[in-house]
Amino acid sequence: MPDDSSTTRHDRLARHVTSGVFNSLRHWTSAKNPLRVVLNYVVILLVRHSPSLRLKNYLLRAIGVTVGRGVSWGLESTPDVFWPELVTVEDDAIIGYDATLLCHEFLQDEYRTGEVVVGERAMIGAGAIVLPGVRIGAGAKVAANSLVAKDVPPGATVAGVPAEEHTQLG
Repeated sequence: MPDDSSTTRHDRLARHVTSGVFNSLRHWTSAKNPLRVVLNYVVILLVRHSPSLRLKNYLLRAIGVTVGRGVSWGLESTPDVFWPELVTVEDDAIIGYDATLLCHEFLQDEYRTGEVVVGERAMIGAGAIVLPGVRIGAGAKVAANSLVAKDVPPGATVAGVPAEEHTQLG
């Protein structure tokens, strides 16, 4: 993962303006082919419930997720359904039970997309949510049920809503 500490996740998001009286989610079929989203959803549904790590990695690669060697996805963990091709999980990382990696956010007048990168040997705790454009450094740890709204430096531990860095004891 390149060192890009001078930018924030918001700097890395692509903004897509939508027009009309409806919010941007109402325009999702213009944002992404509905058949592609259905295929992604079905594959991710299988992945969420499969106990086989090998099968999970194979299926996720098939829909465009970049999955390194030795990556472990916990049961019910979910990569982005609309833009799975924007998810990168590097070697030996762990995505915990029911964790979610989001690469999009629908707002009133626009939607935004951004790559999520989980570094080598990083760990994402159960139920954590990672927002679009976030980079989690190598060896970093995200505590369970955290909301990761900004980059996590390599080796750091973050926890909370929003996730903030904590020093490890012992």
